Amino acid sequence: MSTPVLSVVVLSWNTKDLTLACLGALFGEQPKHAREVIVVDNGSHDGSADAIAQRHPQVVLLRNPDNRLYAGGNNQGAAVAKGEFVVTLNSDTEVRPGALDALVDFLREHPDHGAVAPRLSDPDGSVQHACQRFPTLLTALCYDSWWGTFWPGRGIVDRYLMRDFDHLTSRDVDQPPGACCMLRTADWRELGGFDEQLALFYNDVDLCKRIWQRGQKIRYLAEAEVMHHRGASTRNFAKMLVIWHKNRLSYYRKHYGALGAFWVRLCVRLRIWEEWRKIGRRNRGDKGRRDAERDHLRQAQRELWSS
Repeated sequence: MSTPVLSVVVLSWNTKDLTLACLGALFGEQPKHAREVIVVDNGSHDGSADAIAQRHPQVVLLRNPDNRLYAGGNNQGAAVAKGEFVVTLNSDTEVRPGALDALVDFLREHPDHGAVAPRLSDPDGSVQHACQRFPTLLTALCYDSWWGTFWPGRGIVDRYLMRDFDHLTSRDVDQPPGACCMLRTADWRELGGFDEQLALFYNDVDLCKRIWQRGQKIRYLAEAEVMHHRGASTRNFAKMLVIWHKNRLSYYRKHYGALGAFWVRLCVRLRIWEEWRKIGRRNRGDKGRRDAERDHLRQAQRELWSS
């Protein structure tokens, strides 16, 4: 087998049918650029690894005994990549013909760009609005509190979520959709891949931030399309919200220092306080349910503050 131009890293965790569909789309086209497919099975217990090995014996299959989460699993796959380019591809995606070749072509033709990502679409073909600008300290305040429901806070949230962008045209962006993102393998390794302190969330935001900090741009390429079933893996993960907050706190600590960590903790306290009040209003006359929901909130808060 010739040396691949592209290494495709697919991380799978209890998404057997979706992963098989993802691989079916990858192997269902004749790519212009030779590729290898690396599947990292993160300790699935639904028979994913055996099904992948049987259906697609040509893949490089790495079987983990446990769940190393998103950052660790993708780093593991990228570490064995042989291609000039590496793309992390969620298991809940299906590439449209020519999409990955278009990403490779773009990076080859634009040396000033450090990464490129495709347009994501829902199964019905509608575009997913998934690009974002980098979060700021004001983003945290407005996103976590009622400030974000009124002007000017609403404008800050809208700007962060790029609601001014229709996602139908190509442009440079801060942070493209994380479900499919391609880098040069040399750049990936110089950057150190995903920060594993951001195990499940914000690792893609951090990687994009570091790409921009080294003077490279990131392209959203609307002409390349990848179909995406939203959140199939994270939907199965317990305590997802607590991990999201912990990873966000780590991101702000990394990029804004002690002030950023303090600020995010304060913003999260505002959110918890608002949720506490909502629980009371929701459960008027039902003390047992109200106390149970508030106990759950206390436990989540304790787990968050332990980071």
